[in-house]
Amino acid sequence: MDWNPRGRIALIGTLDTKGDEILFVKQRLCALGVDVLVIDPGVLGAPLFQPDISREEIAARAGTRLGDLALARDRGKAIAAMERGLASWFRERRDTIAGVLAIGGSAGTSIATAGMRELPVGVPKLMVSTLASGNTRPYIGTSDIAMLYPVGDFTGLNRLTRNILANAANAIAGMCSLPAPEATAGDQRPLLAATMFGVTTPCVNRVRELLEAEGFELLVFHATGAGGQAMEQLIRDGFIRGVLDITTTELADELVGGVLSAGPYRLEAAGNLGIPQVISVGALDMVNFGPRDTVPEKFHARNLYEHNPTVTLMRTTAEENARLGEVIAQKANAARGPVKIILPLRGISAIDAVGQPFYDPAATAALFEAIRRHTSVEIKEVDAHINDPQFAASIVAEFMGMLHTSVRRTDALA
Repeated sequence: MDWNPRGRIALIGTLDTKGDEILFVKQRLCALGVDVLVIDPGVLGAPLFQPDISREEIAARAGTRLGDLALARDRGKAIAAMERGLASWFRERRDTIAGVLAIGGSAGTSIATAGMRELPVGVPKLMVSTLASGNTRPYIGTSDIAMLYPVGDFTGLNRLTRNILANAANAIAGMCSLPAPEATAGDQRPLLAATMFGVTTPCVNRVRELLEAEGFELLVFHATGAGGQAMEQLIRDGFIRGVLDITTTELADELVGGVLSAGPYRLEAAGNLGIPQVISVGALDMVNFGPRDTVPEKFHARNLYEHNPTVTLMRTTAEENARLGEVIAQKANAARGPVKIILPLRGISAIDAVGQPFYDPAATAALFEAIRRHTSVEIKEVDAHINDPQFAASIVAEFMGMLHTSVRRTDALA
């Protein structure tokens, strides 16, 4: 196996409680010809062996002393400090790390992924965690961290853990050693971002086809909360040159209390940076919950639709839509660059159409009227459903026109 010259693989684990497992993985990686850098973010017990990066160094990176953390015996404070320290360590070495493999329970997962999230997208990151079968969003965030569930807990090596950990070692070695895809001519195209849900897929697919014909590359984000956050982060990181925010449904979950909120700062990054953007209202007719029995009791009398056994949708009311319209208008008004709002007058999702369960003209009209009343940016109204080809064509035409009228296209997206 030819080793990737980008740097070393960081292997993270608390060597007081996971020392046997980390030593096993280190030996497996070394047998594969991998250059390993062991990092120990433990606090209390003595490490099984000497790491390359000690817990004292990680604590110092957080502005504290390991002895003070140990004496305080405050688990939460210690974890938070080691998270900060490891994140700081990775920030300074993000260009010298080929990949990261970590092993941990709740504390180890929290600490290790804090460091992983500091590395660029594309650097392999694998977290073997006893929490991998649950809600992993707090650990992954907007990063490309892969998580592997070890099935059993880490209480020493046995036939199960050896097999799982060997798989993890093989996986990270393969990810770091095998070549990345070669750059193509298409990689030179300006990169745009769009948001999509299952109920707006026909629109976004057609938008992608039209934009690719114009010489752009479109990166589509699933509007699941984490998807919107990932897009906003990539915008802030400077990867994105224009935004077609077709599916702003995450704002409804933030307002009403659904499970797919992207947080209060959704729909702000492009405006803050002055990046050209088109905004629409895709899937604002719905709030997302899990299985039907997880829907809060206060919503049981609402219009609920079981999208599938694990997803229950709730129709937004006219009052909620009016508030959402005001939120969109305020965020659009604050934009420092070119922005337009485009409204599909015949429905805002696949299930907001005549004969569909969320068809509610009064509620949708409240959304449109609030946007008209509160925004100071240009609005384009299209007499079509959001998934009609006519609407997708209008989005692309408005985006292209906005580029040409604001600045020359090559300057806008350079």
